[in-house]
Amino acid sequence: MNQTLLMMEFSLMRFTENWMLLKLCAVLFSLIYIVAMLENLIIILLTVLDRHFHTPMYFFLRHLSFLDLCLISATVPKTILNSITFTDSISFLGCVFQLLLVVLLAGSEIGILTAMSYDRYVAICHPLHYEAVMSRGFCVQLMAVSWLNGGVLGILYSAGTFSLKFCGSNKIHQFFCDVPALLKLTCSKEHATISVSVAVGVCYAFSCLVCIVVSYVYIFSTVLKILSGLSAVAYLKSDSDMNSILDLLMSVFYSVAPPVLNPIIYCLRNKDIKSALHKVLDYRKENTENCINNCM
Repeated sequence: MNQTLLMMEFSLMRFTENWMLLKLCAVLFSLIYIVAMLENLIIILLTVLDRHFHTPMYFFLRHLSFLDLCLISATVPKTILNSITFTDSISFLGCVFQLLLVVLLAGSEIGILTAMSYDRYVAICHPLHYEAVMSRGFCVQLMAVSWLNGGVLGILYSAGTFSLKFCGSNKIHQFFCDVPALLKLTCSKEHATISVSVAVGVCYAFSCLVCIVVSYVYIFSTVLKILSGLSAVAYLKSDSDMNSILDLLMSVFYSVAPPVLNPIIYCLRNKDIKSALHKVLDYRKENTENCINNCM
């Protein structure tokens, strides 16, 4: 097959070749997508409309929800569409754009999580200086740096990956365009550009992880002095390099689970968020009842 023709589109991996099971997968992913959309939209709307949530902590949570919305929208709708139409193709430009978005959003999200850990550190360890340190201008700067870092990583990874020559099979062993899966389709022996990109990404992720760990170490030590409590943070990673269904399921987990679980972990269990949500629901219920009574 001509290399130029191969560059026109790629073929994504299906979860199953059974038509009925593929339809069930489409329904499942649609439900997950709807839940993630509703969760994150609720958080965004509540934190924007209610002035009580105009604080640094909810500023970061609002942007984290927005990133989660974009992240799940970059991969899942295409998977749903392919499952419904029983196709597996994605255009070359579509693949470039998808990879750019996934890396950009994931990199930005790491930055936001780091900013959130610093916000909690200042709030708990230096409460008297909190308002002075976590000013609106400083929060916006942290947000801008997070997006900038994510954008740089996205450009580096996408430019580095698609500057390589693709030959042979165009079958991507992944349900979206991912760097490791794409590298297996290249016939380029030298991967210097992507190696630099990976090195930069690893350094960025590691530095963010160190900042998060250090922040929470200080937070825990401060809390322990007051209450005598204990917490733990776990980080799970798979190093499997095999083209198997396990790799596919793991990719689903790290690309779909955060947008669904982050709102529950950070916001929907929060008492203030739940209280505001109940007020909104009660207000809409009261208006509906009044409307019905007036109509009757």
